[in-house]
Amino acid sequence: MASATQNTSTDRGFEDFAALLDETLGRDTGFEGSVVTGRVVRLTDEFAIVDVGLKSEGRVSLKEFGPAGVAPDVKPGDVVELYVERYEDRDGSIVLSREKARREEAWTALERAFGNNQRVNGTIYGRVKGGFTVDLGGAMAFLPGSQVDIRPVRDVGPLMGHPQPFQILKMDRARGNIVVSRRAVLEETRAEQRSELIQGLKEGMILDGVVKNITDYGAFVDLGGVDGLLHVTDIAWKRINHPSEALQIGQPVRVQVIRFNSDTQRISLGMKQLEADPWENVAIKYPAGARFTGRVTNITDYGAFVELEPGVEGLVHVSEMSWTKKNVHPGKIVATSQEVDVMVLDVDSSKRRISLGLKQVQRNPWEQFEEEHKVGSIIEGEIRNITEFGLFVGLSADIDGMVHMSDLSWDEAGEAAMAHYEKGQIVKAKVLDVDPEKERISLGIKQLQEDPAADTLSRVQKGAVVTCVVTAVQSNGIEVKVDDVLQGFIRRAELARDKAEQRPERFAVGEKVDAKVVSVDRASRKLALTIRGREVEEDKAAINEYGSSDSGASLGDILGAAIRRRNTDA
Repeated sequence: MASATQNTSTDRGFEDFAALLDETLGRDTGFEGSVVTGRVVRLTDEFAIVDVGLKSEGRVSLKEFGPAGVAPDVKPGDVVELYVERYEDRDGSIVLSREKARREEAWTALERAFGNNQRVNGTIYGRVKGGFTVDLGGAMAFLPGSQVDIRPVRDVGPLMGHPQPFQILKMDRARGNIVVSRRAVLEETRAEQRSELIQGLKEGMILDGVVKNITDYGAFVDLGGVDGLLHVTDIAWKRINHPSEALQIGQPVRVQVIRFNSDTQRISLGMKQLEADPWENVAIKYPAGARFTGRVTNITDYGAFVELEPGVEGLVHVSEMSWTKKNVHPGKIVATSQEVDVMVLDVDSSKRRISLGLKQVQRNPWEQFEEEHKVGSIIEGEIRNITEFGLFVGLSADIDGMVHMSDLSWDEAGEAAMAHYEKGQIVKAKVLDVDPEKERISLGIKQLQEDPAADTLSRVQKGAVVTCVVTAVQSNGIEVKVDDVLQGFIRRAELARDKAEQRPERFAVGEKVDAKVVSVDRASRKLALTIRGREVEEDKAAINEYGSSDSGASLGDILGAAIRRRNTDA
């Protein structure tokens, strides 16, 4: 019991001694961590000595009164607010901080602004991982990279070192964390500008903007709070395949409002509308039939577009590209950016279309051949192709002439005559016909020799009776030859007057028969003949000569008399 009482007395004595010591040294821990006002007494090489109204003077590092390398902005007599870090150090001085005082002061103001959802001013001064550091008048804040601007910013250099407004997103004084946003301020300002701009927006207005985004079909332009679409066809009068050929993100542009839908708030913009329309008076500048030089800007499956001047293009259809190259892709005839000579075929100013021709500036090879090789002239060329109906003979590097199978030989049939020719063989032929419009040249090889049947054809007339030789017996008639050069055919029904005698097998190959000419096909050199017709005609002649219908004589009597008369004359 005595021991406990003794310990209690000892503890009380220690507390009294500590209190007495604090009173003697003047320590008051209530000052530590607080902001006090003091007056600068004097300056040393490293510190400013400040009287803060306590038992001891305090000291502040001169570095806290200005940036490194710059003379401190402080002098004796200045009144400043300071933060008490320690009441007394080992040297008996009060340790003060100007920087922490500014920070505490700034935190108080920032908490007030954060509570009232007010903007604060700050300066971006450093870059850290994931964002930037911002000086908010003494308090340091973090600016995430996504909160710098409404759209991605490639270069933040122009934004650093300049005071600008920020919005506090989050702050924790205990941990000393502040997160701010510049984007929130811009979006709020943008919304105000958008509302103001939408109210006064009209079609035809000319505005300044910045390219915000580029797509395949156009570019979105920021007009200051509202975006408008600049379609690729409205960027320039000339052909632009992709907007990136003329625009870049962040590029300032001047545009005109083409269309504005107040309900959907969609804005269509145009740049080319601010320039003169190159299609004005285009029909006068480019009359049909005139020749010009242009540049190939685009190649498609159906032709090529040629630029005659910036903003004015014409189409060379694939059918107008070459006289000789048919069914060939335009890319095999011309190349992009190639300079070409073209002829204007047609101009439609209302539809902004110009039809051009590439082959028209070159001479038609068929017309040229017709001028150089008259019908009847003889040419020589290589057989380039053999088809089922004839031969194609090369006449120049680009054009061919055709020898039909019927023009190969006077004597042989077409297929038999074609067997004598092969691809690559050099042959001579006569020009039979030239048709530049149809791009055809007809040739003949058999025409190099005279027609052996020409004399016979000149003598054989329709209705004449000729002697022919049977060359073939068929089920439907017989084939014959006249003078061994002309082909003829007698149909089964024409083999005899009596049906019983109309049998082809009655005749033998090599047998001679007399027949009447029914028709002459001089082109094919063939005759149509009849034996029945000849017999009927002979009967009529006999009746006329030896009897009549009222003489009472029978046909047999008349024919018998005629036969006897003929035998007697013989």
